[in-house]
Amino acid sequence: MKYIVALLALMTAAPALAQDKMTIMLDWFVNPDHGPIIVAQEKGYFADQGLEVEVIAPADPSDPPKMVAAGQADLAVSYQPQLHLQVAEGLPLVRVGTLVATPLNCLLVLQDGPVKTIADLKGRKIGFSVAGVEEALLQAILGKHGLTLDDIELVNVNWSLSPSLMSGQVDAVLGAFRNFELNQMEIEEVPGRCFYIEEEGVPTYDELIYVANPKQMDKGKIRRFLQATELATQYIVNHPQDAWDVFSGTSSELQDELNAKAWVDTWPRFALRPEALDAGRYTRFEAFLQDAGLVEGTRPLSDLAIDLGAE
Repeated sequence: MKYIVALLALMTAAPALAQDKMTIMLDWFVNPDHGPIIVAQEKGYFADQGLEVEVIAPADPSDPPKMVAAGQADLAVSYQPQLHLQVAEGLPLVRVGTLVATPLNCLLVLQDGPVKTIADLKGRKIGFSVAGVEEALLQAILGKHGLTLDDIELVNVNWSLSPSLMSGQVDAVLGAFRNFELNQMEIEEVPGRCFYIEEEGVPTYDELIYVANPKQMDKGKIRRFLQATELATQYIVNHPQDAWDVFSGTSSELQDELNAKAWVDTWPRFALRPEALDAGRYTRFEAFLQDAGLVEGTRPLSDLAIDLGAE
């Protein structure tokens, strides 16, 4: 009798289903910007979607979009402004989802320094890290206040943004993230202040996006990935402290004051509908880059970004 019961149990047991494998390249080392990805992994939301997701931090932050374009990864976390330039250069990339739905970039100055308004930047040094897009952003910011790039001195500080500002090497930096550098300066007891670029003449955009190779992507797998990160985002928004515990519990390196402060400033900016596309953001930013002379002509929306749920 026991043998028959055991046999029936084996016959009726559901077979273990193989998980579809995916690889996602982050834009940098794991940090609060990647909250929905890590929480989806830890809470089992990817597994529930039949996915086994490998999350990889790059050695070089410029590599992930190139690796996706070359078919060496399924998805990459990237930046909307860079996507426009890369597509214009011919890289086979398209936005398939949004991770952080607002700009994080800001023009950062010392809170108690001489720059109280944008106009005060005349004759001063501004640090930057990425040529091209940041110069276009700065041109728009200055232009709103009657200044041009000729009125300031640009200094390439090579990613040393807040240190160059705190040391007095420059009077302001562009490219600082309001959720990180601003908190870093507060911790160092040299408080800073942000001018938010979307309030200063720059069209708003999605800071962090998911990009795929349109010629090789598996739309079904990507949709399941985005559904899992949407569930993770809902969990984060509903339970930010519990979600922080889940996220920070994955690495002792995340359990410090800077990451804790960054988490608080980041989670309200996660895309609640990562699959949904705001078409106007992409057409406006494409026109902005054309006006700035960074791209020749404009590309149709479908070459830049798609909403897989609408297809």
